[in-house]
Amino acid sequence: MGELKAAFMFLAPEADPKKHRAVVKTPSVELHVVGDKHYKEACMVAKELVEEGIAAIELCGGFGNQGVAKIVEAIEGKVPVGVVRFDIHPGLENKSGDSIFG
Repeated sequence: MGELKAAFMFLAPEADPKKHRAVVKTPSVELHVVGDKHYKEACMVAKELVEEGIAAIELCGGFGNQGVAKIVEAIEGKVPVGVVRFDIHPGLENKSGDSIFG
């Protein structure tokens, strides 16, 4: 198995994707972690990640159904998108990301 270059994207109101990012490398996975402040920004970052060779994107539970759909549409289905699922997120005052970040 070759190295998987993947991304995990999370949402936080004060996140800046230029500052709030990290790369974790193991022998089999290179994981890029990136924070965004809202869906529009996350869509732009997801497109950039795919252009840089990311082969899979996982989204945090802060992305609601609409947010996930926006990411899939933004990257035009070029890579698989996985989701950590919460209908309401405990870190977001038990709300969906759709009502906060959309």
